[in-house]
Amino acid sequence: MSASEAGIIDGIAEVARKNLGWSGELRPEMRLVEDLELDSLKSLTLALEVENHFRVCLDEEAAILTVGDLVGMIRERLDG
Repeated sequence: MSASEAGIIDGIAEVARKNLGWSGELRPEMRLVEDLELDSLKSLTLALEVENHFRVCLDEEAAILTVGDLVGMIRERLDG
């Protein structure tokens, strides 16, 4: 099953709206900490809720700095 980038971004945006109060557009180049203003608690919340939404386990050791990095990790888990 191949997951489209747009579909994954939409899913992340839905999670961010529901759990973090995010109201803007998400783009792959956006940085999680700087652009989405995620502190450690919000980062953890996003990670856990993304895992629940997509039914995947994210790699805790991976450097996920941007929305695009997160999309890539989710796609890898879904396609793998």
